[in-house]
Amino acid sequence: MTAPLRIALAGLGTVGTGVIRLIEENGAMIAQRAGRPIVVTAVSARDRNRDRGIDLGSYSWCDKTEDLAAHNDVDCVVELIGGSDGTALELARKSLASGKSFVTANKAMIAHHGMELAKAAETANLSLRYEAAVAGGIPVIKGLRDGASANRIERVYGILNGTCNYILTAMEKHGHAFDDVLKEAQEIGYAEADPSFDIDGVDAAHKLAILAALSFGKALDFDGVEIDGIRHIMAADIGQAKALGYRIRLLGMARIDDGKLFQRVNPYLVPESHPLAHIEGSTNAVVAEGNFSGRLMFQGAGAGEGPTASAVVADLIDIARGDAGTVFAAPASKMEPCERAESGNRIGKSYVRFIVADKPGVLAEITAAMRDANVSIESLIQTAKTDEGSVLISMVTHDSRERNVSESLAALSSSTSLQAAPVVMHLLSDQD
Repeated sequence: MTAPLRIALAGLGTVGTGVIRLIEENGAMIAQRAGRPIVVTAVSARDRNRDRGIDLGSYSWCDKTEDLAAHNDVDCVVELIGGSDGTALELARKSLASGKSFVTANKAMIAHHGMELAKAAETANLSLRYEAAVAGGIPVIKGLRDGASANRIERVYGILNGTCNYILTAMEKHGHAFDDVLKEAQEIGYAEADPSFDIDGVDAAHKLAILAALSFGKALDFDGVEIDGIRHIMAADIGQAKALGYRIRLLGMARIDDGKLFQRVNPYLVPESHPLAHIEGSTNAVVAEGNFSGRLMFQGAGAGEGPTASAVVADLIDIARGDAGTVFAAPASKMEPCERAESGNRIGKSYVRFIVADKPGVLAEITAAMRDANVSIESLIQTAKTDEGSVLISMVTHDSRERNVSESLAALSSSTSLQAAPVVMHLLSDQD
């Protein structure tokens, strides 16, 4: 065997300590598969004295994380501290400038700065790897970049956030309110104390932007992702969807429409016949549709110490083998920005939910606004009056332009009959 691949590890939280445990436990097997050993030589974290349950005595400690980039006994830096900017970005830039390959689990940094870092890595003939940044232990990055590289990807979509999927499936199974299930998820560690990035769709949007760039060979465009989360979903919506033969899932969806890039994170009504309808709990799943391969589905644990550490070490094995390659599916210098597609032009069915006052004429007011915007209604369900005196009206439209649905809701915006803003979710179809 040749000289070991020497790595520096920035961040010793759950995933960082998991990487060390994995390398220690499976070291011999990893060396055999990589063609040489992989060894940790330097580490850095915020608290040097914290008990992490592992022995750090044999590693060089750097009080300043950025110093790992200049460490003499390091070939590759692994960043597990997070954040789109700040220390993580500075470490990435300095590592590549110092001739060191870079591995990260930081989806926010790749989504915001991936093009800059990819160009720097490819110019210096270094590796930049980020398998753990999207869907944890699922090898979707390698699957798309390498396994599906002979295909033109028609669209890529999926369940990209385990916290949201846990909440939605728990609401589905038990009929509980969103706030109650979120509190439960926080208590068992599936949701952060501040869950905004997850439940507002930002985390999934970071991952979707990366998948879109990888799938279509276009420049990363996180700012072009339309984002909506799950805060507004009620147990009644879950029940209505089930009655119609659907399940609600937060999906990231990307495709090229007439040469323009469409990217959206939004709750969708997924047909019960579709595999994504049966992805439950904190599991992630990504679907890619190739023009020759057909539908490819990647499913598994989207987070956690073991799965994420496994993805990080898989990237290190590739680097140890000398597999540099491109960061995305095409050289970064060839990835041009793509004009954004307008979602208003998209045609499909929509689920629309209203909370209205219980008084005569409300339903006629709503249907008239739909009629005037050229939106026809396929089905409609009206629930009994609540204790607060409100009525919930849910409807599914026939295929309509999304712009027309928006126009109908705008016409109702000043209505005194509506007691809350209407909620719109789209129905997943083969045309999405």
